[in-house]
Order: sequence, then C-alpha cells, then structure tokens
Amino acid sequence: MLDNLNTGGKLPAFFSGSRNYIVTEELKNAVNIAIALQKPLLIKGEPGTGKTMLASSLAESMDKELIIWSIKSTTTAQSGLYNYDTVQRLYDSQFGEGNVADIKAYIKLGNLGLALSAEVQPVLLIDEIDKADLEFPNDLLWELDRMEFFIPETRETITAKTRPIVIITSNAEKELPDAFLRRCIFHYIAFPEPAQMADIVKAHYPDIDQVLLQRAMDKFYDLRKVEDIQKKPSTSELLDWLTALSLSGITLEDPDKDLPYLGVLLKKNEDIDTLRDFNEKGPKAVYKRR
Repeated sequence: MLDNLNTGGKLPAFFSGSRNYIVTEELKNAVNIAIALQKPLLIKGEPGTGKTMLASSLAESMDKELIIWSIKSTTTAQSGLYNYDTVQRLYDSQFGEGNVADIKAYIKLGNLGLALSAEVQPVLLIDEIDKADLEFPNDLLWELDRMEFFIPETRETITAKTRPIVIITSNAEKELPDAFLRRCIFHYIAFPEPAQMADIVKAHYPDIDQVLLQRAMDKFYDLRKVEDIQKKPSTSELLDWLTALSLSGITLEDPDKDLPYLGVLLKKNEDIDTLRDFNEKGPKAVYKRR
C-alpha cells in the first residue's frame, strides 16, 4: 500500500484543519496517517474537545459527504448495514398498499451500508462507540475489513467501490477490546491550552474584543480548576458564554462579581452549588458539604 503512495518521504497532507476547526500538529498527523494507511481513526477525549466536529471539518476540507452513525446501547453492526422493515410490509399486505412482492422496497440501508455502497469515498463518523455492546467494536471492524455485505432477503451482495474514511469517537465510558484497538490509529484530544483556545475562539469570532476574551478565558480556566465540579465547561460552553457576554455588553471588569449567565457554563445544579460554596467558603466547605 505504501509503495503506491509515492510521497517522496513526506506524509501526505490530506487534512490540515478548516476555517472553524483548529488542529494541533499531532492531531493533523494522526488524521493523515490514518487516511494513508486506510485504517479507522479512534479519537478519545473528554466531552467538548471537538471529537465529533473533527469528522465534519475533515469532510468539509476534503469536499466529501459526511455520514454520521450515532451509536446507542442497542446498536449492532448488522443494523448499521441494513434494516428489513417487516412491519411496514405486513401493514401494506393487510391494507393493499405498496408492492409487497418487491422485498427490496422494504430494505433500508443503515449508515454503515450507505458508506460502503457510496459511489464516491465518504467520511463515516461512528460516534460514541463505547455506548454499544462489548462485541460491537470487533463486529464493526469485521464488516469494514470485508468491504462487502450480503442481504439474504434480496440475495444481493453489496461490494464497496471505495473504502470510506472512518472516524470513531469514544468518551471512554468502557474499555474497548484489544483486538479492536490494534486495528485502529489512536489519538487522544487533550483539552486546549489557553493559547490554542484563544485561536479556536478567534476562528469563530474574529472580531471579538480582546480584553473581554482574556477576562472570560481567565474566569473559564479558573472554573475548570475547581476539582469538585462534575461536568466541567467545555469549548462549546465558552463560545456560548462569550456570545452571551457580547450581546449583553458585559465586560467582566469587576473580578469580585459573580459570574453572569452561569447556566451557560454549568449544566448541573450540584455544580452551581459547588461553585457557590467554593466562592463563599473555600474548598473545605465543598468537601464538608459532600
């Protein structure tokens, strides 16, 4: 495979970020090597670090279709390939609607099936794989390796014309099988440092007031340092908060005032109570209350 790349000793630059998505050098390299090796890219990181947006940015920058497969606890690899709507066929047979002899009309491709049957290479996002059953990851890779699937109801074999670019995200809710991990390229997206976060904000809001941005980011990172907050605010919350501050004309000039629009940053009552106790009585009060 690598002999055919003919890159002159340089990693092919398939992806370098997009207008609204700032990537680190490490993430850019992980994406590009996964594409070059034609392997799934497994992305881990805490919520709000841009795991899902990566696939959208990649599809946009390469001008490819994005197919999103959101994983649930009941998801199976088979359901990702296709579904046979027996209920609708039974309904049609009872009420004389539709051509029930045409079984193909009741076959609906799943998102994995759509990706494998696409005429042009798409980007397939398999979102939150750790929500599925433990057998799902290995079953998934089996289907991706085969690059074809059989539909027994129609006796039809669908063979992929091109291998999709596969991005898989995980919030690390459960461990993934070793066999699955061996067949993926892995990257962990760390939470952005302040300098990178400033670049991310400027990509979304190029005209933002720099004084407000610095004050907001100082408050934001101080808030993330409060250890007992269960759901720490993420990048999306910071962007929403900056929008609220700008629309309201709030400058955060007084450092002793309570944070405005706290509900934009914190989404749990317990976390709001924790922060208030922390501000009023210090860290010991938080431990005592709990």
